[in-house]
Amino acid sequence: MSLKGRTIFMSGGSRGIGLAIALRAAKDGAKIAIAAKTDKPDPRLPGTIHTAAEEIRQAGGDALPIVCDIREEEQVEAAVTKTVEHFGGIDICVNNASAISLTDTAHTPMKRFDLMHQINTRGTFLVSQKCLPHLKQSSHAHILNLSPPLDMKAKWFSGHVAYTMAKFGMSMCVLGMAGEFRADGIGVNALWPLTAIDTAAVRNVLGGDSMAKISRKPAILADAAHAILNRDPKTCTGNFFIDEEVLIEEGVTDFSIYQYEGADALAGDFFVPDEVFERSKTKVFRALG
Repeated sequence: MSLKGRTIFMSGGSRGIGLAIALRAAKDGAKIAIAAKTDKPDPRLPGTIHTAAEEIRQAGGDALPIVCDIREEEQVEAAVTKTVEHFGGIDICVNNASAISLTDTAHTPMKRFDLMHQINTRGTFLVSQKCLPHLKQSSHAHILNLSPPLDMKAKWFSGHVAYTMAKFGMSMCVLGMAGEFRADGIGVNALWPLTAIDTAAVRNVLGGDSMAKISRKPAILADAAHAILNRDPKTCTGNFFIDEEVLIEEGVTDFSIYQYEGADALAGDFFVPDEVFERSKTKVFRALG
């Protein structure tokens, strides 16, 4: 299993889960375009496209940092063109960029509603669309969205309708595009964590440094993404994968490597269906569900 020589176009990726996925691919010698807005350091969040690119190179990959706001069609088109000119094509599209606001209907400003839908749903659609002509030319074409299973329960909407709609929009892209691109041999799948994942962005939204006590490391998603992206896209498509289940299929039995010291009470993540929790080998509490 190797992504050596494969070109990945990733939205976001200057930090957190996206960067972890990029670094895992870089170990194989993959070529990665990081298309994100973070050109200069943000005092609230570490990492820029330039620091991410340097980490990717140090890990063994090749990197192309591109300033890109995926809400802007012209910028996405230019970023895709730049990637193809630099690396010669695109094999894999990872829709990682996302915006979150866990606010209820009365307290969600329309500006925030629009931001989440423009980045999550529209951005995923747009990036996939612009990568599509190049994916069709690849012998190993994948689209991977960091989005949840479509578990249409009221509990996942109540309290944060706008966010859930925007996030499920990414998953609806998987459902539709998997069928639409099947004849082209392009695998389209979603990946989502069983448990909370500790990132700087999550800490800002949910719980500060205490998140590490109930979360796993981004590396679990990186390893699961690596496994998915190495599968045959002609047969691996239309799936809503959960990270732990992917790795169990790959033979992983020790998940302690993905936990922080003292994290002995893991929280289940948003949107994970009850039946997944019930069959999971990991016992979690439903703090996020």
